[in-house]
Amino acid sequence: MNKRIKTNDLVKIISGSQKGFVGKVLKVDNKNNTALIDGVGNRERHMKKTAYNPAGGKKDIQVPVLLDKLALVVDEKTNKTSRVGLSRDEKGKLVRVARQVKNKEIK
Repeated sequence: MNKRIKTNDLVKIISGSQKGFVGKVLKVDNKNNTALIDGVGNRERHMKKTAYNPAGGKKDIQVPVLLDKLALVVDEKTNKTSRVGLSRDEKGKLVRVARQVKNKEIK
C-alpha cells in the first residue's frame, strides 16, 4: 500500500511522453499502482453497437499513470519536486516527509 502519493496532491510527471506536466491527483489506485491526473490520459474509446448501447460511437475515458512516473511537487511556484518518505511525529502518528527539503512534513 503506497501512502506517498495521495488524492489532491500536486505531482509532476518525470518520464514518458507527458514528461514535465504538472497536475492534480484525482484518484489513486494502490492495487494497480496507478493514479488519475487531471488533464493527463484523456482518450476516446470506440464503442460497438449493442443492446445496451444502441447508438454506439465514441466514449471519453481517462487512462491512469503509473505512480513510478510521478514526483510530488513541494514548491508550487518553481515546481520543485521531492521524494517522499514516511516517519513518525511526536505523537507516534505516521506522517509523510519531503526528503529534498530536509525532511519537512507534508500536509
